[in-house]
Amino acid sequence: MAKLIGSAPNQISTNGDLGSMAFEDRTNYATISSSIHQPYRNIIINGDMSIAQRATSAASISSGVVYHTVDRWITSASSAGTWTQSQSTDVPSGQGFAKSLKMDCTTANASLSASSELLFQSRFEGQNLQYLKKGTANAQSLTLSFWVKSTKTGTFIAELFDSDNTRQISKSYTIDSASTWEKKTLTFSGDTTGAFGNDNATSLSLNFWLSAGSNYTSGTLNTSWNSNTNANRVVGQVNIADSTSNDFYLTGVQLEAGTSASDFEFLPVDVNLQRCFRYFYKWVSTNLYNNICMGTVAGALLGRGVYAYPQIMRATPSLYADGNFRVVGSSVVTLTGSGVTLNRANTNTVYIQMSGSGTNMTVRECCELGANNDVDAEITFSAEL
Repeated sequence: MAKLIGSAPNQISTNGDLGSMAFEDRTNYATISSSIHQPYRNIIINGDMSIAQRATSAASISSGVVYHTVDRWITSASSAGTWTQSQSTDVPSGQGFAKSLKMDCTTANASLSASSELLFQSRFEGQNLQYLKKGTANAQSLTLSFWVKSTKTGTFIAELFDSDNTRQISKSYTIDSASTWEKKTLTFSGDTTGAFGNDNATSLSLNFWLSAGSNYTSGTLNTSWNSNTNANRVVGQVNIADSTSNDFYLTGVQLEAGTSASDFEFLPVDVNLQRCFRYFYKWVSTNLYNNICMGTVAGALLGRGVYAYPQIMRATPSLYADGNFRVVGSSVVTLTGSGVTLNRANTNTVYIQMSGSGTNMTVRECCELGANNDVDAEITFSAEL
């Protein structure tokens, strides 16, 4: 229902939501319209590639499905050359971006096997996608916009994959000029078949393909939503792995409801970081004897302390520890990363447990848990999709 704000002769009329607003000048009988964009309209988290908790560079990538550098972007690689991935400062000029995700070919494969693949992927929880109304007559279209640069010109494929219903849709785009930043926009129709699960599991993935073998390219490109047929997913894709001169850059990725692209939604770095913390968090020692938490001695050579994550995590995380640690009570217990484990973990807090060698401590006394003479010691918590 339209509402009028203000008094004659100048009034603002709104349709009652965040979708549109018009300023009506009743003196000049002119109407000035503007659009107010809904916050967090970008389904992508870290689309500007600004957060890289794990590392800023990773070499010798040739296989596996692994998060290497930039948060929320997983790489799937198999028999498609060897690569170095990095968070780069090469970005499109004057667009507000500071970082991009780069792939650089270090060992070429000009003759792909049938099962070869190389792609970037961003995954999304179903409970965050319910407003798209997938699987109903009112299913929303999605528009993808992004900036891309590569030494390799030709046809590339971007794909949406519905994991809940094993359905997918692909769109091609062309890199026209080598080593030149280009903005691309693709619109995917809404899917009236197959609803997303309303849970914290992967429902939808966005895939940027770089190379693909005949298992994925031998059919006809599927440009409308259908049940998955692998042969129809990546038809026409160039092989970027065919030369060690090849590289690929990506930034400014935005996926939003509707049939047109809006300007990239820049978020404050603290907000972007907190959103990434839901899936992955890394604690790093900042000095030689940095403490992660206080605790109590649970055994003669065992300390245990409660640690609260900086953000509620998607699921109970797994832990990886690397470096030298210690428990300080009435004496000192020293250990390496293998002696750090989770105990009674949930999505809010965890007991960090450290056990090692040293002199027995008094059970139930207070203790400190942290790094031992190691400024690079780290503990990571992962609840990735």
